[in-house]
Amino acid sequence: MIAQSNEKTHPLAGRSMTGAEIIIETLAQEGVDRVFGYTGGYILPVYDALFRYNAERESREDEQVQLIVPANEQGAGFMAAGYARASGKVGVFIVTSGPGATNSVTPIRDCMADSIPVVLISGQVVRASIGTDAFQEAPVYNLMSACAKHVFLVENPEELEASVRTAFEIARSGRPGPVVVDIPRDVQNWEGIFKGSGKVRFRGYETRMKNLNEAALSEDDCKVFFEMLRKSERPLICAGGGVIADNAAPRLREFSEKFGIPVVTTLMGIGAVDTRSDLSLHMLGMHGMAYANYAVMDCDFLIVVGARFEDRVAGKVQEFAPGAKYIAHIDIDAAEIGKVKGVSWAHVG
Repeated sequence: MIAQSNEKTHPLAGRSMTGAEIIIETLAQEGVDRVFGYTGGYILPVYDALFRYNAERESREDEQVQLIVPANEQGAGFMAAGYARASGKVGVFIVTSGPGATNSVTPIRDCMADSIPVVLISGQVVRASIGTDAFQEAPVYNLMSACAKHVFLVENPEELEASVRTAFEIARSGRPGPVVVDIPRDVQNWEGIFKGSGKVRFRGYETRMKNLNEAALSEDDCKVFFEMLRKSERPLICAGGGVIADNAAPRLREFSEKFGIPVVTTLMGIGAVDTRSDLSLHMLGMHGMAYANYAVMDCDFLIVVGARFEDRVAGKVQEFAPGAKYIAHIDIDAAEIGKVKGVSWAHVG
């Protein structure tokens, strides 16, 4: 089901375009200013559309979608991921079918593990050839479903525009992650009307996002948390990548300084606190600082924010924070609560 939005009408809405041109216009509408990619036979229409799009804006480089070509598709994926990490935007990379798509599995899995928002647009054999072991066919949907946040296989051309637009929404909302859009070549060559709006409806996901966005701590929850804090003598905050992703570092620092609570960070959480601060104990874990790990061993109340007890951090889970009478866990993903380490108090939001 495709839902039309109430957004301002796009100036090109109603114009006839190929599927490939619709893809590029949708990328531009989502604010994409550069893509990373390596071409091939079943993604050529998209690259041709990109080159035409930029040629039409030859005198307006700031409106172009810059193309960065790597040595291989895996490089394109990691470049898109690096761009997303540095810019806070959704990274985009474009590859061809078969080996182009399979070479992209590693960066997609990496982005899933680190909650990095990227969109992969991969070419696919024509719809009539899917499932026939055609030249450079690979079961992208099956492969990527195991390691991406969501995968689209666009078999209905009328859903192409909405699928690409929705891919960005899913990649950046909630717990960020990678989304794959697998597009047969004949869908890229199809001609249709550019609508300029509309997304694919996922009622379950939309409900979860609505509940997540509206999540708030009750007065009773706050009382329980601050009662544990009152009873503790050596509280410690462990800040993870979720603090960075949600731009929550200023609020974390304010809380840390107000109550005088020292902070350790995971690798993904570096930057959540000023490392020059007296309250900063730097990175913990097997590659972290010894004193950060000693602080975790010695604390009696561990407050974990936007981190997931990863094995490079927690190591032997049963022996992690052995002196903690209480463990509080705040995370955007309900699946992470209690998955590795049991907690005394938790909030999903």
